[in-house]
Amino acid sequence: EVHVVESGGGSVQAGESLRLSCKASGLTFDFYAIGWWRQAPGKEREGVACIASSDGSTVYKDSVKGRFTISSEHATTDLQMDSLKVEDTAVYYCVVLGDCYSDARLMSENYWGQGTQVTVSS
Repeated sequence: EVHVVESGGGSVQAGESLRLSCKASGLTFDFYAIGWWRQAPGKEREGVACIASSDGSTVYKDSVKGRFTISSEHATTDLQMDSLKVEDTAVYYCVVLGDCYSDARLMSENYWGQGTQVTVSS
């Protein structure tokens, strides 16, 4: 069974940085993708970044391009978040996908991490 755990969240001031880490276990296939999604209170969960294990290709939400960087090694995937803004405040989730263009909402709950809170204050 796939199990996903995130860590690294916290409270920072606008302009500061955080690095989130995702550890996935129980993977029995060679090719997959790891996505980072976030959900702010009262808002829908949205995709932030994704990386494919096959070739390391990445995709980002437009609003985080140039500020966030996703990287991975084996089953560990990091999200480096620089120049954080108040609007980045959310619970951040890691999810295992078939590819970066899969609908993460279709994934079983064990493919999602428990979430880690990121709070950015002005």
